[in-house]
Amino acid sequence: MPMRDVFKPPRTSALRAAAAAALLLAPLASGAAEFRVTSEAPAVLYDAPSVKSKALFVYGRDVPMEVLVTVEGWTKVRDATGTIGWLSGKGLSDKRVLLVRTPNADVRANPDDAAAVVFRAEHNVLLELAETATSPATTANPGWV
Repeated sequence: MPMRDVFKPPRTSALRAAAAAALLLAPLASGAAEFRVTSEAPAVLYDAPSVKSKALFVYGRDVPMEVLVTVEGWTKVRDATGTIGWLSGKGLSDKRVLLVRTPNADVRANPDDAAAVVFRAEHNVLLELAETATSPATTANPGWV
């Protein structure tokens, strides 16, 4: 029996499928997105990581940003409208805030749909997170905040 009949290399379509699955699952393994807020006003958003680049926007303090990547003192961010740009690393804070993205959000006394509504927050209102959640139940229920 010739050697070439004993070993059959995997088909390229199977390799492509495995590579595609690995690429699709990679973001899941990386964890949750990181969010920070602007720490000083004005916080200038640039189109490149340099003060010599084009300024895109000027933000006030406590504007929530999704951190995409950090490079040499600069942070690439995405704001709530989807605009992507670069902020100086010192222009961001670790302060935790929530941005209401629905028309109204009921803030309840407990993480239970039957709990009393403490207040209602309108669209685009920022709420500061006073303490971290102690269990998944406090954040899994959209009625909690």
